[in-house]
Amino acid sequence: MKLITKTLILGLILVGGLAYAGSATDPDAKARQDLMDANGGAMKVLGGMAKGDVAFDATAAAAAKATLVADAANIAVVFKNQSTDPASKAKPAIWTAWDDFTAKANDLGKAAAALDTTSVDTLKAGVGAIGGACGACHTAYKAS
Repeated sequence: MKLITKTLILGLILVGGLAYAGSATDPDAKARQDLMDANGGAMKVLGGMAKGDVAFDATAAAAAKATLVADAANIAVVFKNQSTDPASKAKPAIWTAWDDFTAKANDLGKAAAALDTTSVDTLKAGVGAIGGACGACHTAYKAS
């Protein structure tokens, strides 16, 4: 299996887990869940196109990219305040390793900004880096 396929599958699995998470009641945790749900939706669009499950649509791909770029820039904002909401999947390590956490958010932003959405081939070439950035952060900072 190609590395891009493995990375894409890992990213979709990690994102898919968000859909089954309980809804937070704390406003900070809810804002984080909403942002991650939006990212999950964007990755579902991009991943579906990259895998060939969904017809390529440059406009939809560009919109999904824009969501990821904007959300990556807001990760530090929505995670600034720690929450103990039981529905939150955020590990406390986020706030004890803040610099690493925000570096990983920046990596997502860079990978998303670099994504070329003009063709299915360029999309396939770049979506793995986004999945890798998501996976690196979720592995370190998201509870199961």
